[in-house]
Amino acid sequence: MKINPLLKRIIYLSWTIVVPAGLWFTYKTYPPHFSGNWPDLLAFFLLTLVVAAMPIVINNMFIFLIQWVALATFLKFGLFFEIIFAQFAVVVVLLRSHVYRREEFFRYPLNLNMFFAVSFFSGIIYYTLGGEVAPTLSGNLSAIWLAVVYSFANYGINQIIISLHLHFIYKTSFWGKDFFVETITTIITFPIGIVLYILYNQVGILALLFVGVPFISVSIIFNLYYSSQKINEYLQKAAEIGHQMAERLNENDVIHLFIQKLSDMLPVDYAYILESEGEEPRLLRRMENGTVLPNEMKSMKKTEGISGLVWQSGKAHLFNKKKEWKQYETGNIPSDAESILAVPIERSNKIIGVLILASNQKRAYEKYQLMILEILCSSFAVALENAKHYEQTKRQSERCPLTKLYNYRYFENVLVHEFDQLLHFKRQQLALIILDIDHFKTINDTYGHQSGNEILIELANRICKLVGDRGTVARYGGEEFVVLLPDLSKQEAFQLAELMRQSIGNWPFVLRQSLDQREHQVPITVSIGVAVAPEDAEDALALIRHADRALYVGAKRAGRNRVAEYSTC
Repeated sequence: MKINPLLKRIIYLSWTIVVPAGLWFTYKTYPPHFSGNWPDLLAFFLLTLVVAAMPIVINNMFIFLIQWVALATFLKFGLFFEIIFAQFAVVVVLLRSHVYRREEFFRYPLNLNMFFAVSFFSGIIYYTLGGEVAPTLSGNLSAIWLAVVYSFANYGINQIIISLHLHFIYKTSFWGKDFFVETITTIITFPIGIVLYILYNQVGILALLFVGVPFISVSIIFNLYYSSQKINEYLQKAAEIGHQMAERLNENDVIHLFIQKLSDMLPVDYAYILESEGEEPRLLRRMENGTVLPNEMKSMKKTEGISGLVWQSGKAHLFNKKKEWKQYETGNIPSDAESILAVPIERSNKIIGVLILASNQKRAYEKYQLMILEILCSSFAVALENAKHYEQTKRQSERCPLTKLYNYRYFENVLVHEFDQLLHFKRQQLALIILDIDHFKTINDTYGHQSGNEILIELANRICKLVGDRGTVARYGGEEFVVLLPDLSKQEAFQLAELMRQSIGNWPFVLRQSLDQREHQVPITVSIGVAVAPEDAEDALALIRHADRALYVGAKRAGRNRVAEYSTC
């Protein structure tokens, strides 16, 4: 959520005024209990930072349990040092939470202000009720109760500030799982803080080892368990994505699914897939800020840039911040990118491409995610190659191998589909043109079948140029061609057919593979029939039959080299 710039400035200004002034007031009003024992003070400070840096992770929630150290620090050294330690702990917590982006920096003074207020007011309540620095808790019930009051005052003030913070800044509800976790952790950690304080008074600095080491060990075990659980989840997702990609038979669908699933799994602001093509890589897909953009990139060689590093080394690379990859920059990755994952796409032990993912956040990716991406890239390579083979086979089954036009089977499917659109009023009209070369047998007999093929290829090119994207051109069989034109009237179809006839008849065809091995210019004419539905036909077969009738009765029998439209007369 975006925060008003004015509010950010107020947050920064408030910290520079409130915290230094509050520390000075605390030092004068409630002097710290410190007799120059710097090693012990430093030990508490280090323990605070270590605990802040090692949260316990449960169900994807980071739980920072620094309350017990803060309680022991407050009781032993007083409010002044507890505030200072808490300020440093907040910075560690935010760094551990990966708050690196410039637009999020306001969270540092905001949380520092919040923790200062929590420490300051809970300390004031403690001292106002008669609490003292370094109290004797053994057998002193009132001192223990005051410690309880301090802990729950700390908890209560913290919850009030958080609720106001969520309401006025983020406009979200306070009552969530974070509230219940905070409540439970306060109850759990209070006895630990009391034990640490009492034990420290008895055995000194060793108490930090007796209490701190087990606590940190538990945190490490939880984190290791969380990491293994997270890896298992990623592996399961990778397997699911691999199966989903394998089901896609379209190359573009495979690429789209791959990028979409990666964006769901990882923090991805920019994604690029490069394909190996000679000395220069070809950009296969480019996505920036969730939007697929044209596949354009600055010219670069296969050995340049981050992709070149992957191609040359054959290994995946992880960059946590811009300084690490800036030396490889070629101008194709946006300047605000920080973290980058670059992974080779391999097929049969050969690198066929490179995947590059980038995030605007520093340290956005973990090392184990490289392994997951390598698995996904292997599945992607297989799925992409299968899709390419399928599309190639499909194209071959749909096209005439000589003219590269659609064949009759494909044309028939398009005709049925378009007629269905017409019947459901999604088309107004449907025009069909059938074209046949005049005296084509004579050309084959005179110049040879190779020359006949030359004419068929050139004729297909001329028709396609005239039709463009207005319709579907197909080879109907032998020397016959058909053109299906949605939403074209009979007059418009007739004019286009006449333009075809003139374009073919007025410019001779050049033959270079004749029987006598000489170049010939041969004039060619065509006869054309035109029919339009629903005016001339009520079904697809009738449309073909009537256009064919117009061709042979209206054009061929009338002398050839002409266009005829279907007529019931």
